[in-house]
Amino acid sequence: MSDRALRFSIAVLALAGAAISGYLTYIHYADATIFCTTGGCETVQSSRYAEIASLPVAVLGLAGYVLIFLTTLGRGEVARVTGVSLALTGFFFSAYLVYVQLALLGAICQWCVASDVVMSAIVGLALLRLAPYALRREVGSQT
Repeated sequence: MSDRALRFSIAVLALAGAAISGYLTYIHYADATIFCTTGGCETVQSSRYAEIASLPVAVLGLAGYVLIFLTTLGRGEVARVTGVSLALTGFFFSAYLVYVQLALLGAICQWCVASDVVMSAIVGLALLRLAPYALRREVGSQT
């Protein structure tokens, strides 16, 4: 897969993640009722884990997705490494939040799961985007 195709795919996924996070941010600040088919969204979104230092986790997600999107605009090493770093950070934070939902809250938020799936796909694509550069660099250092 070409770098251009990877950047495009990551950008589309980052926009989808931003839309999910944007919806959750709106729900938080508008104090609106969340659309939920799992029955656990309200529990998750109203839990103490839904905020960090009075900042909704959804806002962090929105910022993360926007930053990941911005890394797709660049073609160089800095953009690739930054994209992978942001994606891995988001992935591990998402994994922690899945643990919180399952082990501590006993509730699942469909929007959170959708975001987790998007972030997982982004991290896979971001690693693929970095791989050719990392391999060229490794081969170059051995000669």
